[in-house]
Amino acid sequence: MAPQYIQRSMVDTMVCLILTLTINPAIDRNVTADRLVFEDRAYILSTNESAGGRGINAASVIHAFGGKTLAILTSGGKSGERLEALVRAYGFPVEIVPIRNEIRTNLTITDKQGLTVKLNEAGPPMDKRELQRLEKATVKRLDKAQWLMLCGSIPPDVPPDFYARLVETARKKNVRTVLDTDGDALLLGTEAKPTVVHVNQGEGERLLDAALLTRAHFFDAVGKIRTLGAESVILSLGSRGAIGANGKSTFEALPPRIDAVCPIGAGDALAAAFTWAMVRSDDFDDAVRWGVAAGTASAKLPGVSFASLEQTEQVYKLVEMRPVSSRVPQ
Repeated sequence: MAPQYIQRSMVDTMVCLILTLTINPAIDRNVTADRLVFEDRAYILSTNESAGGRGINAASVIHAFGGKTLAILTSGGKSGERLEALVRAYGFPVEIVPIRNEIRTNLTITDKQGLTVKLNEAGPPMDKRELQRLEKATVKRLDKAQWLMLCGSIPPDVPPDFYARLVETARKKNVRTVLDTDGDALLLGTEAKPTVVHVNQGEGERLLDAALLTRAHFFDAVGKIRTLGAESVILSLGSRGAIGANGKSTFEALPPRIDAVCPIGAGDALAAAFTWAMVRSDDFDDAVRWGVAAGTASAKLPGVSFASLEQTEQVYKLVEMRPVSSRVPQ
């Protein structure tokens, strides 16, 4: 059976508040094992497949929270057909931009203690015409969007300024942007002055070419990322919550202690819940609080799965917001 795409009329008439772009989606193969150890036997307890990619994950969270979203993604080959079937089951609108090559497959292995190993393929090459079609499809949707989330890695041979061009186009159309990527795409995208840059600790270290080890390092890092061009910055620190910074404040959002089952995808939940909250209230500090709550609540769940709004709200009440003083202890 040929893949079924969302009807064009449905996409054109919907009021889409949050666009997510996933240029490098994947089939995520998720394995749960009894334990992960070196040089010894472990047993697989369960396996499943899901549609992978930061933008797809973000759209899933926004949709579950009741937000309006449209996910734009590439798809190609037999693996692309499986991806489309999986993503359609999530219930939110999607727009598929076809490409010639097979999309990638990623492998995530998690044990019962929450230890996780994630192995990602680099992704398929895309030619110039495919990139032009993807950029055109994204720009077309900006007229009905409030936010554009540029999510995840870019495939090999894609120009590293691809996200930067979209940031600049979105700004001209008064659409705010969340940049959530790594490497040269992150550097050039940040220099294009997005509304928000969201990075985890490793991405921040690579962006700044510096180790981030102490609280002082974290606070210094968000300031430096802002000087590169970002209007606001969220530095995600896993179980330690996040550092938020904009032109008005710098603060820590500290989550309650939890027993993390699978932290994979928690950062995607953070970025998605943040953007959803910004649409609701346009309060940066409170939106970061919602983001940390969503990431924390999702890390409590088995496999690569995302917390509901109700589960997130329970954690939200426990997130401590701590302004940063002028003197920060090491």
